[in-house]
Amino acid sequence: MSEKTRNALALFVAIAVPLGAGGLGTLATAKAIPTWYRGLRKPSWTPPQWVFGPVWTVLYAMMGTAAWLVWKTGWEKPAVRTGIGLFAGQLALNAIWSPIFFGKRAFGLALADLSLLWSMIVATAVQFYQVRPLAGILMFPYLLWVSYAASLNAGVWWMNRD
Repeated sequence: MSEKTRNALALFVAIAVPLGAGGLGTLATAKAIPTWYRGLRKPSWTPPQWVFGPVWTVLYAMMGTAAWLVWKTGWEKPAVRTGIGLFAGQLALNAIWSPIFFGKRAFGLALADLSLLWSMIVATAVQFYQVRPLAGILMFPYLLWVSYAASLNAGVWWMNRD
C-alpha cells in the first residue's frame, strides 16, 4: 500500500470514528426528539432542530482531521500518543452525553458530562497544538459549540426543574 493510500485511508478512519460516535448518540435522540424533547421548555437561544445534524457533522470531520494530523506526525512520539489518548477520552464523554440527556433524561448528570467534556477538549486541543498547531486550532469550533451546548443543557435543566 502506498504512503498516499495509507494516509487517505487513515484520514477516512479518523473522520469515521467521531462520526460513528455521534451516530451512536443518535440512537438515544431519535425517539426522544419528536416526543419528549419537543414538549420541554427550552431557552430562547435554542436553534431549530435541523441545525444540530449539519453542525455536528462538520465538527466531527474537523475533530477527525485534527486527530489525523497529529497521528501523521508519528505514533512513536509520546506527545502524539498522549494527544490521541485525550482525544479518545473526550470522544467517549461526547458519545455518552446523548444517552444521559435524552435516554436517562438526567439534565444535571448531562451537564456534569459536558463540564468534563469541555475540560477534555481543552486538554486535547492544547496537546494537539503542541504537536501540530493546526490540529489544536481545528478543535476550537468544537469547544465553542460544546460551550453553547452546555448553556442549552443548563437552560433546559433550569426551565424544566419542576
